[in-house]
Amino acid sequence: MQVDYNKKDKQLTIKITEEIDHHSCEKIKKRADYEIQIHLPKKLVFDFENVNFMDSSGIGMLIGRYKLVSMFGGKTSLINVKPAIKKVFEMSGVLKLIPIEENKNMGGAKVEECI
Repeated sequence: MQVDYNKKDKQLTIKITEEIDHHSCEKIKKRADYEIQIHLPKKLVFDFENVNFMDSSGIGMLIGRYKLVSMFGGKTSLINVKPAIKKVFEMSGVLKLIPIEENKNMGGAKVEECI
Protein backbone atom coordinates (compact mmCIF):
# COMPACT_ATOMS: atom_id res chain seq x y z
CA MET A 1 0.00 0.00 0.00
CA GLN A 2 1.37 3.39 -0.94
CA VAL A 3 -0.08 6.69 0.18
CA ASP A 4 1.30 10.07 -0.93
CA TYR A 5 0.57 13.17 1.10
CA ASN A 6 0.84 16.56 -0.60
CA LYS A 7 -0.07 19.99 0.61
CA LYS A 8 -0.33 23.30 -1.18
CA ASP A 9 -2.09 26.45 -0.03
CA LYS A 10 -3.71 24.77 3.01
CA GLN A 11 -4.70 21.74 0.91
CA LEU A 12 -3.69 18.21 1.84
CA THR A 13 -3.98 15.63 -0.94
CA ILE A 14 -3.89 11.97 -0.03
CA LYS A 15 -3.25 9.77 -3.05
CA ILE A 16 -4.13 6.16 -2.43
CA THR A 17 -2.63 3.76 -4.96
CA GLU A 18 -4.02 0.35 -4.09
CA GLU A 19 -7.13 -1.34 -2.74
CA ILE A 20 -8.70 -0.10 0.47
CA ASP A 21 -9.62 -2.83 2.93
CA HIS A 22 -9.64 -3.28 6.71
CA HIS A 23 -5.86 -3.78 6.92
CA SER A 24 -4.87 -0.81 4.75
CA CYS A 25 -7.48 1.48 6.38
CA GLU A 26 -5.74 1.37 9.73
CA LYS A 27 -2.48 2.58 8.21
CA ILE A 28 -4.21 5.28 6.15
CA LYS A 29 -6.23 6.47 9.18
CA LYS A 30 -3.23 6.84 11.46
CA ARG A 31 -1.11 8.68 8.94
CA ALA A 32 -3.96 10.88 7.62
CA ASP A 33 -4.94 11.89 11.17
CA TYR A 34 -1.33 12.80 11.91
CA GLU A 35 -0.99 14.91 8.73
CA ILE A 36 -4.36 16.62 9.32
CA GLN A 37 -3.43 17.57 12.88
CA ILE A 38 0.00 18.84 11.82
CA HIS A 39 -1.11 20.90 8.79
CA LEU A 40 -4.74 21.78 9.69
CA PRO A 41 -5.77 21.88 6.03
CA LYS A 42 -8.66 23.99 4.79
CA LYS A 43 -9.24 21.29 2.20
CA LEU A 44 -8.57 17.56 2.30
CA VAL A 45 -8.58 15.77 -1.06
CA PHE A 46 -8.59 11.99 -1.45
CA ASP A 47 -7.22 10.94 -4.86
CA PHE A 48 -8.64 7.56 -5.92
CA GLU A 49 -6.93 7.37 -9.32
CA ASN A 50 -5.34 3.95 -8.68
CA VAL A 51 -7.98 2.48 -6.35
CA ASN A 52 -9.77 -0.49 -7.91
CA PHE A 53 -11.36 -1.97 -4.77
CA MET A 54 -12.78 -0.58 -1.56
CA ASP A 55 -14.82 -2.31 1.15
CA SER A 56 -17.00 -0.84 3.90
CA SER A 57 -14.02 -0.08 6.12
CA GLY A 58 -12.95 2.44 3.46
CA ILE A 59 -16.24 4.28 3.89
CA GLY A 60 -15.69 4.47 7.64
CA MET A 61 -12.15 5.73 7.09
CA LEU A 62 -13.39 8.52 4.79
CA ILE A 63 -16.20 9.59 7.12
CA GLY A 64 -13.80 9.72 10.07
CA ARG A 65 -11.35 11.96 8.19
CA TYR A 66 -14.26 14.11 6.96
CA LYS A 67 -15.35 14.66 10.57
CA LEU A 68 -11.81 15.46 11.72
CA VAL A 69 -11.23 18.04 8.98
CA SER A 70 -14.69 19.52 9.59
CA MET A 71 -13.81 20.05 13.26
CA PHE A 72 -11.01 22.35 12.09
CA GLY A 73 -13.32 24.20 9.67
CA GLY A 74 -12.09 22.40 6.54
CA LYS A 75 -13.77 20.69 3.60
CA THR A 76 -13.20 17.23 2.13
CA SER A 77 -13.52 16.07 -1.47
CA LEU A 78 -12.73 13.12 -3.74
CA ILE A 79 -11.04 13.10 -7.15
CA ASN A 80 -10.32 10.52 -9.86
CA VAL A 81 -13.02 8.12 -8.64
CA LYS A 82 -13.61 5.11 -10.91
CA PRO A 83 -17.21 4.08 -11.72
CA ALA A 84 -17.18 0.95 -9.52
CA ILE A 85 -15.95 2.92 -6.50
CA LYS A 86 -18.38 5.76 -7.26
CA LYS A 87 -21.23 3.26 -7.12
CA VAL A 88 -20.13 2.21 -3.60
CA PHE A 89 -20.09 5.90 -2.58
CA GLU A 90 -23.55 6.47 -4.05
CA MET A 91 -25.08 3.42 -2.37
CA SER A 92 -23.58 4.30 1.02
CA GLY A 93 -24.60 7.97 0.92
CA VAL A 94 -21.00 9.21 1.21
CA LEU A 95 -21.53 11.63 -1.69
CA LYS A 96 -24.09 13.54 0.36
CA LEU A 97 -21.22 14.56 2.65
CA ILE A 98 -18.11 14.39 0.48
CA PRO A 99 -18.37 15.58 -3.14
CA ILE A 100 -16.46 14.25 -6.14
CA GLU A 101 -14.58 17.04 -7.93
CA GLU A 102 -12.86 17.31 -11.26
CA ASN A 103 -9.09 16.97 -10.96
CA LYS A 104 -8.01 20.62 -11.28
CA ASN A 105 -4.24 20.34 -10.98
CA MET A 106 -4.30 19.03 -7.42
CA GLY A 107 -0.51 18.86 -7.14
CA GLY A 108 1.54 20.31 -4.36
CA ALA A 109 4.76 20.05 -2.46
CA LYS A 110 5.45 16.44 -1.46
CA VAL A 111 5.27 16.04 2.29
CA GLU A 112 5.84 12.32 2.80
CA GLU A 113 5.50 8.96 1.12
CA CYS A 114 4.51 5.90 3.12
CA ILE A 115 4.93 2.39 1.74
